[in-house]
Amino acid sequence: MSDTLEIQPKKIFIVEDHPLFRAMLVQLIEKELEMTVCGEASNIKEAKAGIEKSKPDAALVDITLHGSSGLELIKDLKSHGLNCPVLVISMHEEKLYAERVVRAGARGYISKQEPPSEVIKAIRQVLAGKIYVSERVTGSILARLDPSSRETQVSTLDSLSDREIEVFQLVGRGLNSREIAERINLGLTTVDTYRQRIKEKLGIKNAAELYQRAVQWVAESGI
Repeated sequence: MSDTLEIQPKKIFIVEDHPLFRAMLVQLIEKELEMTVCGEASNIKEAKAGIEKSKPDAALVDITLHGSSGLELIKDLKSHGLNCPVLVISMHEEKLYAERVVRAGARGYISKQEPPSEVIKAIRQVLAGKIYVSERVTGSILARLDPSSRETQVSTLDSLSDREIEVFQLVGRGLNSREIAERINLGLTTVDTYRQRIKEKLGIKNAAELYQRAVQWVAESGI
């Protein structure tokens, strides 16, 4: 009789609103002997309920979700004492979002454009209690700590709050204020306030210029 104890695989919860990509992540994780997918969700409500019930060892979370943002989920998990390490996996601009998600409480950020082997590496690093960001982002962070570096100058988009970035992105996707309010469950007046703050921070004069800048950013970012 063997005295060897069977090692239980680490449980991973996936929060992703694109069914095809979610299925690809499930398939990728299930190939690893030391990991298993314990649940899936496409929005914040499902995610919070699923994470609370399954108590995963880590969660993979996209930024753009139905009705809200993955950033809000990260903050909600933290505020409700659900100590689940989160690795954000997204198509959003890495240089803009990686630090932002870590500040919100995530344990790392990886782009969907990275190869599967790097995704698994990132998950393992988060499971080990470490923070994962790409070498590009690490270099950018270290450069900003150097007072003589150009990276110490904060970009205009970095001055936007998480919600302002979310609204800016939705403007760039062609949504009007009412549609944005419905998408992210905010009041119309609140969305208009965010739009005004964005214009002030980015030095934008009117709604037409806001739309133009937002569309350009979304196109260049590929999000």
